[in-house]
Amino acid sequence: MQSTPTRRSFLVAAGAAGTTGLAGCLGGTNGGGGNGTDTEAPTDTDTPTGTATGTPIPDESSLLLNWKPSGLHVPYFTAKAKGFYEEEGLTLGSIETGEGSTFSAKQVGLGNVDFAVTSSDQVLNINSRGLSPQSVSVVMQKSPAVVFSTRETFGGELTDVEQLAGRTVGTGPGMVRRLTSLLLEEAGVREDVEMVDTGYDTVQQLLSGKVDAAGGVFGDAISAEAQGYTVDSVPVAETIPSYGHVIAAKRDWADSNPEAVRAFLRATARGAAWAHERPAEATDLLVEANGVLAESRDQQRRKWETMAEEFMLSDAVREHGWGWSEAEPWRVVHDALADADALGGRVDPSTVWTNDYLGTDAESVGSFAD
Repeated sequence: MQSTPTRRSFLVAAGAAGTTGLAGCLGGTNGGGGNGTDTEAPTDTDTPTGTATGTPIPDESSLLLNWKPSGLHVPYFTAKAKGFYEEEGLTLGSIETGEGSTFSAKQVGLGNVDFAVTSSDQVLNINSRGLSPQSVSVVMQKSPAVVFSTRETFGGELTDVEQLAGRTVGTGPGMVRRLTSLLLEEAGVREDVEMVDTGYDTVQQLLSGKVDAAGGVFGDAISAEAQGYTVDSVPVAETIPSYGHVIAAKRDWADSNPEAVRAFLRATARGAAWAHERPAEATDLLVEANGVLAESRDQQRRKWETMAEEFMLSDAVREHGWGWSEAEPWRVVHDALADADALGGRVDPSTVWTNDYLGTDAESVGSFAD
């Protein structure tokens, strides 16, 4: 694996990434990854999940996902099904299917929804274009982006990015492509790799042998495994510090409705903690709300387990609590976008996120890592 790049080396890599489309999102084409086993599920009283405010918040709030529901969205469906939002005093209406992180960041920035699941790059992008979505929580503390291949296609095990020299790597559009290019640059093999656009059909093009490896998200690798292939992945986040899913709200709406934001975050953290302890039951709640996922239930569970075990915890979460943002990943992504001329204008990365609504005194947030 590669070591974390220095600030200077990363910026050199960012400048070489080039300009790509912003339509893609880090939710990928299918979602996210998995490991872990069930033990006997504790009762609701075994694991404290926080204390409700007991103060009803007027009006109904709305949540827009970044993509179609999947195992990556288990915390929201769990919190809604278990009544955590209501217990925190918030009425959450339907959870709406999204059309990509760009779309969800724009919709929340326009004020068409109260909360949206999006990505750090699109929060920056939409802020640079005159709207003001603000990240109020980081759900994925590490980017879900990976470079992966199958033993069958690659002709052996992929363990290091340097093995991709002389190979063809396919990716879809957006930040996944940019992060893949940065990873190859940091490994010193970018000039020796042919990168091709595989659109939203990356997994199938990999499985058919049209590309030697793929840049995607861990859910794409799980989708390939589900089709009977042996898959190896190299996580981008081990080299490039960047966030995955974030929860965004319009800045002035959040300023005017701070209790609603805090209630939403407390309840979502409770949903994540409950689902982490009971992945099978939580997956059932996801499927009950989205019947089309019944046939892929095992995949969805693996996606959630991988996200919960590998992507929701960080040193910042252990020190401060669930959802905590730090400045460096925002600066890294901003500089990558700016150097690729992929922003609509100037934007200060320190202004597009806040920890003010997390309420770390709530057990579900402050003690999440426990």
